[in-house]
Amino acid sequence: MRNEKIGVYWFTNDLRLNDNVLLDKAAREVDKLVCLFCLPSFSEYLKHFTSESRFGYSRERFLLQTLNGLDESLREYGQHLDIVDIHPFTALSHLCSADSVTHIYCDDFISSDEQLVIEHLRVYFPRIKISQHHQRSLFQQLDLPFSVEELPTSFTKFRKQVEELPVSKTNSEIFQLPHPAKHGLETVMLPSLVVSSQDQFIGGESFALAHAMCYFSTPFASSYKQTRNELDGKECSTKFSPWLANGSISVRQVMEMLANYEKRNGSNDSTYWIYFELLWREYFHWNALKSGKKLFHFSGVTGKPPLTTFYPQRFKQWKIGATAFPLVNACMKQLNQTGYMSNRGRQLAASCLIHELGIDWRYGAAYFESQLLDYDVASNWGNWQYIAGVGASSMSRRFDQAKQAMMYDPEGKFVSCWNGDSDLGSDSVDMVDWPIRA
Repeated sequence: MRNEKIGVYWFTNDLRLNDNVLLDKAAREVDKLVCLFCLPSFSEYLKHFTSESRFGYSRERFLLQTLNGLDESLREYGQHLDIVDIHPFTALSHLCSADSVTHIYCDDFISSDEQLVIEHLRVYFPRIKISQHHQRSLFQQLDLPFSVEELPTSFTKFRKQVEELPVSKTNSEIFQLPHPAKHGLETVMLPSLVVSSQDQFIGGESFALAHAMCYFSTPFASSYKQTRNELDGKECSTKFSPWLANGSISVRQVMEMLANYEKRNGSNDSTYWIYFELLWREYFHWNALKSGKKLFHFSGVTGKPPLTTFYPQRFKQWKIGATAFPLVNACMKQLNQTGYMSNRGRQLAASCLIHELGIDWRYGAAYFESQLLDYDVASNWGNWQYIAGVGASSMSRRFDQAKQAMMYDPEGKFVSCWNGDSDLGSDSVDMVDWPIRA
């Protein structure tokens, strides 16, 4: 058909059908559609900073579960997910080289790498209409009372300007999708993963929605502020982050559920604090867009490098949980085994690496990226810069590890649970462990 419109929907961190503005737009604009996902590669950058060769088991498993779930949902609409193991530009340029493709739909990326792919596609294929939308944020860029370049330099200033902004309603459910379009890409068949009782989190949109509805059916939200800093326990925090990170659920959906909870049960400091934490996530989102590649620079956005370097043996001990700090050890062992760590644990582990072990913060940020099943580029790298004092605040955050242990694990239950006690001290290295310039 000469005038047939063929679209490509490039899924990234928006792995859902509900509240998906762009997918709804594609359904209304094109006759046939390729639903594309490019498996993330373990970059040379990560290999250098982590000394690892692949993502952690839990992170990979959670992603595969999510992709299987998305493919099953698409098949209910006569569609399917085409998964490829090549670079996004290679995949998209191959599809665009076929004269039939007329439209591309994708997130309005905050990461410079993905956005560079789109910029190159615009240059090489100017005839193709590219539609982008911020799929991971509460607000759109035009909703903000300032330009991204004028983003407030502190979270408090940001919060005061945006917390009263209305959050737009979630998008209606998609009722139909265009039929799949043919293409010549070599796709990957995913293994069928059986859900295990060992899975603390199960990937996929259906599990995301079930978890959120279950959480808001309990009174936990009304005591969130009092429990949010606990190191473990399903009821202590919302645990929405894994599904928010890959977009199995949208932040607007969470906000809508929170608003409904407050209508039923009343609002208090704790329910507000859930919104408060989502605003932190929002701030890091726009901060990443403003920072660009500076998000990954040693000196961050301040231009002033911290007084840290790299000690290989200390970094290895930190990764495996064998430092002189039992609580940090327990947190790292929890991360390595489950792919998850509490927010308090992340702050303590980051502070330890930077301020106690004297190690370049990027090594820690990269290792978290490789392991966390709720990895989010903006929140992860933004938080590490924040602790190092080279990001949203120029004041570094150093936690008193002994005091924190007394506050959050006074009886040592968490340390005991994760075998955090270690005979190794942070300086149990031989004389050749000289600092290495990164």
